This record gives sequence, C-alpha cells and structure tokens, in this order.
Amino acid sequence: MGAIGPVEAFRRRLEERALAPLTRTGRGYYLLVGGLLLVVAWGLYAYTSQLREGLVVTGMRDRIMWGLYITLFVLFIGISHAGTLISAILRVTNAGWRAPITRMAEFITVVALMVGALMPLVDLGRPDRILNLLLYGRWQSPVVWDLLSITTYLTGSVIYLYLPLIPDLALCRDRLLQGAPRWRRRFFRVASLGWRGTPRQRRLLGSAIGMMMVLIIPVAVSVHTVVSWIFAMTLREPWDNPMFGAYFVAGAIFSGIAGIILLMALLRKIYRFEEYITARHFVNLGYMLGAFVLIMIYFNVSEYLTTGYKMNEEVAFHFRQLFAGELAPLYWFYLLGGLLVPGLLILLPATRSVAGIVTAAVLVTLGMWAERYFIVVGGLRVPLMPYEAASYAPTWVEWSIMAGAFAGFGLIIALFCKLFPLIAVWEVAEHHEEEAVRVPRRVALAWAMTRPEGPERAGAEWPEPVANLEDTPVLGGGRR
Repeated sequence: MGAIGPVEAFRRRLEERALAPLTRTGRGYYLLVGGLLLVVAWGLYAYTSQLREGLVVTGMRDRIMWGLYITLFVLFIGISHAGTLISAILRVTNAGWRAPITRMAEFITVVALMVGALMPLVDLGRPDRILNLLLYGRWQSPVVWDLLSITTYLTGSVIYLYLPLIPDLALCRDRLLQGAPRWRRRFFRVASLGWRGTPRQRRLLGSAIGMMMVLIIPVAVSVHTVVSWIFAMTLREPWDNPMFGAYFVAGAIFSGIAGIILLMALLRKIYRFEEYITARHFVNLGYMLGAFVLIMIYFNVSEYLTTGYKMNEEVAFHFRQLFAGELAPLYWFYLLGGLLVPGLLILLPATRSVAGIVTAAVLVTLGMWAERYFIVVGGLRVPLMPYEAASYAPTWVEWSIMAGAFAGFGLIIALFCKLFPLIAVWEVAEHHEEEAVRVPRRVALAWAMTRPEGPERAGAEWPEPVANLEDTPVLGGGRR
C-alpha cells in the first residue's frame, strides 16, 4: 500500500475526528445529559404547577402581563440568527474560513427557534387558546405576522441545515454501518438520499444551497423585525420607536454571534477540534462581535439622545427607572458588562485571545438577556394613567421554567451531537484541498517571475510538488 499525501491524510483525520462523537460516548456525556434532564424535569414540574393553579403563581398581573417568558422568547429568537443568517452571509461572501463552524451555527438556529417558539405558549394561562389564534387570528395583528414569520423561518432553517448535511449523512452511511443500531443504519440510508458524490449530484446540491442561502437572509431579517413590531406597533414608551426593527435585528445578530462563539468553544474543548476550529475562527468572530458592539452603542446613543431631547413625562419615568431606579442594576450591567467590557476585550491585542473572546461572548449573552428584560418589563412599568408604577418580581415558577428552557436548549444540542457530524466534513475537506493547491501555485508563480526566461517558459520547470498538481484527486471523484 503506497504512502498517502498530506491532503488525504488531513481528510482521514477529519473524518475520524468528526465521526468520533457519533460512536464514542463517555461517562461525562451521560452525566451532562442526566443533569440537563433533571433541570428540564424541574422546569416541567413548575409548568404543571402553573397549569394547575393558573398564572397567579407567577409575578405577572394585569399591568405587567409579560415577564420572563416573553423576555426568553425575544432572546431565543435573537440567538436563532446565529446560524442561518450568519452562515448564509458567510457563504454569500465566500469566506472560506467559515467551513468548520457553519454546521454548529445552523444547529443553534433550529434549536433556538424550537425553544423560543414554546415561550408564548408557556406565557398563556390556557395553552389550548393558541387554537383561537390559528383559527380566528386577525391578519391585521402583529402576533399573527409573528406566527407566520417564525414558522417560515423555522421551515427554511431546517431545509438550510439539511441540505449541506446530505454528503456527511452519506459518509455516516458508508462508515458507520457495522455495529450501528438498525434504526440508525436505516436513518442514514434514507436521509442521505442515495448520495454518491457524482458531478450531477454535486451540481444540484450546490444550486439548492445557493438558492436557500439567498432566500433565507431576507426571511431571517424579517423575523426579528416582526418580533419588534409586537412592541413597536403600540403607543407605549419606550416601545413607540420606528428604530425598533433595525435595533432588534442588530441585537439578534449580536447575541447570535456570541452564541456561536460559546458553542464553538464548548465543542472544541469536549471533542478536541483544535485542528479544525482554530484561534483564527475565534478572532474573526470576535471582530464581528466587536463591530456589533459599536452598532449597538450607536443605536443606544441615538435612541436616548432623540427621545431625551423631546423629554415628556413617560420618557422621564423610563429614564429614571433605567439610570437610577428599579432597573438600574440590569441597565448598567448591560451597558458596562454587555457592551463596553466585551468591546475592550476584543479591541486590546493582549486580550484578543480565545479566552478573552469567549469571556466577551459570555458577557454579551448575559447583557443581552438583561437588555431584553428591561425592554419588556421596563416598557410595561411606564404608567399610562396617573398611578404609581407597577412592580414585577419573577417567582420560583418563572425562574424554574427559564432554567428548564436553557437546559432543554442544551439537551437538544447534546442529542444532535450524537446524530449528526458537528463539522461539515465535505466543506472543510474541499476548502483544505483548495488551499493545498492555491498556496503552492502562488509560490510557483513567484518563483517563475524570478526566472530570466519569464513565467511562460518557466512553467515547464515547476518545482515539486507543483508540477504534478494537475493529477491531484478532488473530493467526489475525478482529477484536476
């Protein structure tokens, strides 16, 4: 058996590392899943208490009718922009470094949408009343628009996740048949759609992915715009703001980038993906996070300056509760811990490391939760009549359901890790193959330019291994 080249060796290591989570399960995984199941079970117990007793067990009342649940709804829908939107933008711009992280990002989108879509149901005292929205909903209502946009986005995101999975499902079909349970073998055979990597299949797959990435970008932008309209279509301060749509979309992408960074760091550590998810990926996403720090600061300054300049009684009350009132701790944590500190961690070269960027992502995620909370609850606290402000304190039921929602998010991600490769093997292999060809050609061109006979005639004397690049095998069969 002859020696294999570096490209083929890389691909074999990649396949082995990417498929390892599907076949090897350690004790730590079972402990993690068991812990998450316990938290989910506690959240379900709290929810059954709410169903049995009614919303009286929560801190919500007639004046504060939205609380933690709607805060989580807005947060999870925002995090869902992590995958599909950011992945599609990186594909459109042909950013080759994206290949190892797009699969994780697209997982986040689907799971966050699944969890986030449940939160309005939890917020209903009678969940069966959702049927009234489906049967008798008024098309003039932003709530109906929200239902349609989220359903469309979830459907499109599942398709966008599935299409690039097909070659890797075929890889699982071919590599994991022996010793795998019957249901898994059948699943891989059916889900891979008979993929063999023929030129026609690759061409059709590329066209389908290209079509979906163009369609999914406007859908993703519209989703969080419509979510913002639930608030912005009212005459209540501070929701009565035409900038809310753009502000919500920017905040969604901001929290989504942070979500990608956190999942990358976690899976990189657990499954030893350091060769494929490198410091470069963290730095590139860190730059994107830093750019959105500036965008979020711009939106905040613009909002407070324009509304403060036209100060009225409602705006004055809202500013007082944010700057020095009941919501001040959350507001200042968001401003300092969620914007300024992450921006500095990314700006300063000394802290622009994997650890520094992950720390910034943690702070951004916590800060965006605080920001969603004081948008939802802070807006409802502004009195519309000459009465004292309403108060709201979440109860153990709400905190438990929130913990169960986050645990459910983590549990679904953990289960996905055992069903699908976490890295897009075929995309990473193709990108590495292209780089392996591109770099020697650049070196050879520079060498040829120095030859006295000129680059045209020097082509006959390419140094190895450049001279034999035309015989390099490509992924899916054939020669260059």
